[in-house]
Formats: sequence, structure tokens, C-alpha cells
Amino acid sequence: MSGWHSLLASCALMWGLSLLPQPVAAAPPAATPSFSTRELETIGQKVWQNECGGRRDGLTSWNAGEQFASLGIGHFIWYPKGVTGPFDEAFPRLAAFLASEGAAVPEWVREQPCPWSSRAAFQAELRSARMNELRDLLASTVPLQARFLVQRMEESLPKLLEAAPPGQQEKVRAQFQRMLGSSAGSFALIDYVNFKGEGTKESERYQGEGWGLLQVLQGMKGSGSAGAVKEFAASAEAVLARRVANSPPARGEKRWLVGWKNRVRRYVP
Repeated sequence: MSGWHSLLASCALMWGLSLLPQPVAAAPPAATPSFSTRELETIGQKVWQNECGGRRDGLTSWNAGEQFASLGIGHFIWYPKGVTGPFDEAFPRLAAFLASEGAAVPEWVREQPCPWSSRAAFQAELRSARMNELRDLLASTVPLQARFLVQRMEESLPKLLEAAPPGQQEKVRAQFQRMLGSSAGSFALIDYVNFKGEGTKESERYQGEGWGLLQVLQGMKGSGSAGAVKEFAASAEAVLARRVANSPPARGEKRWLVGWKNRVRRYVP
């Protein structure tokens, strides 16, 4: 068994012990697995590849039609001053985490909202000293960003259980645990919760239906680790297709669906 798979199997065992049926309110907090820097680098590189093909320029993006910058290997959202949106703004939390871990986070990153007020302003500075400084930071902290992603995955379970409809908490818990039974399943959880969120926020819904990790786990029905990742990927495809069908036509989300489906299909070994 590889070191990466062995470590995740140990993690799955730890989670299995901590996730035995009990009242939702009593669910214990997740402990961060002790991934090596090399393992975190592997996770980070895979997420970076999924988000923007592993390109350095892709670490600093602002997609057409959106009101925010998408930064780092996980395309963490950063809103400009005065702009709020329905999607989780994760970049300020990442910046604080990197600084707490000793990374040289520039002052202008730590203490301000996104300094670019629009995509046009952002694009105009793609080769500026400030943008290059930001890319240098993000390219040099891939393992730390991966650790941030792992922590988000672990911290998601109590949120999922709290938000799950009555009577579905144990199903969600069991499906989450199934996924932790393999390295591929663990990576799928890490990647998807960053990709589309927990699915617990009312603001992250179209026509009352979410598209996050909670909804994907609700769509699974099997038991045991065998086939879990394939079932997860199929459920994720259905959830993403439903999101696009429910989305406001002006957002033009259909243009992203093929790429989204290809991404979740790659979870299956």
C-alpha cells in the first residue's frame, strides 16, 4: 500500500471511530490528518490542475461575467470593496491561514478587500508588480493551500449534518465515511467541497436547490467503500446538471457544464 493511500486509510479509520451514530449535536470535531508536505503537494497539484490546468497564470483569474477574483490553486473567491455575492468568499481566510503558517503574505493582501474593482481593472494589471507578487505567493505555498483545503473538508461534516433534512443525518454521515475509505474518495471530498461548497447556505441555491457536497451525498445510495467514488461522481454530475437547468439564463452557466462533468468524472480511478 502506498504511503499516500496508507495515510488516508488511517485517516478513514480515525473518522470511522469518530463518526459512529450519535446525536448530531454531539458529533466530535474533526482532527486534521498529518499529511506530509509531499502528500499535500500532490493534493495541491491535482486541485490546481482541476481548476486551471496547472498554469501559473491561472492562479490569478477573474472569469467573464463574475463579480470577483478567483485566486490560488482552489480559485478562492475574493470580492472587491462594496461587493457582496451569494458565493462563499474564501480567499481572505486563506490569506490569514497562510500568514499564520509563516508565509510572507503582503500587507495589501492581508488587510484589504480585493483591490481591483472589476474584471477590466484586474485584466489591465495582469503583468503588474502587484499581480506578480501575488502569483509568487500562491505558486510557493501549494502544500499550505492544500492543507487549508483538507481542513475545510474535515470541518464540513458538522455543517452537513446540521443542514441535512430530518431523518437524513445518518445517511449523509455514512456516505461521507464511505468516501473516506479510499484515497480517491478522500480526494473527491477535498476537491468537491472546494469546487462547489458544502451546499448548506441558502444563498447558494437556484430555485431552492443546492449543488454542494451535501446534495451529492444525498444522491448516493450504496454502502461499503466499493463503488463509492463512481457513485459520488455520478451523483455530482446529476447535481451539477440540475444547477445549470435551474440557473438564471443571464449567467450562461451551460457553457461550463461539460468541464464540470469532466472534472468529477476524473475522481474515478
